[in-house]
Amino acid sequence: MKGLKRIGIAALFLPFILIAGYIVFEIFGMYANHAATDRQTKNLQADLTEKISDIEFISVHSETGNTGNGNHVDCVSEIIFSTAMTESEIIGVMSESYDFDKDDCSVNKMDDGSYIFYRVTSAPFPDNIEGH
Repeated sequence: MKGLKRIGIAALFLPFILIAGYIVFEIFGMYANHAATDRQTKNLQADLTEKISDIEFISVHSETGNTGNGNHVDCVSEIIFSTAMTESEIIGVMSESYDFDKDDCSVNKMDDGSYIFYRVTSAPFPDNIEGH
């Protein structure tokens, strides 16, 4: 009888344990995704500093979440900077480390003469709750 009682209690608490485990997993995923975005932005900033000698950072912005192109989490880095180099020269030196295309990685000249480096990658936990 005691064994049956224990099985019954375990069966009653199992949904709560599973829900708590799911919540902990989602929170861990959110933390890991934000850490990946921060690391991506810092690496991008370090690469720009290494490859462009006269760089002056104007703005550094990173974002983790759904970018509107599906139900998944992306790591977005945007760095606005100024330099005497041209857009094609910047792409030339940075193409050793980055694959430039229109959607995921690009450098664009802005109206005020500065440049914006835009990079989007998939997060380590792309199906996290932040993507929905």
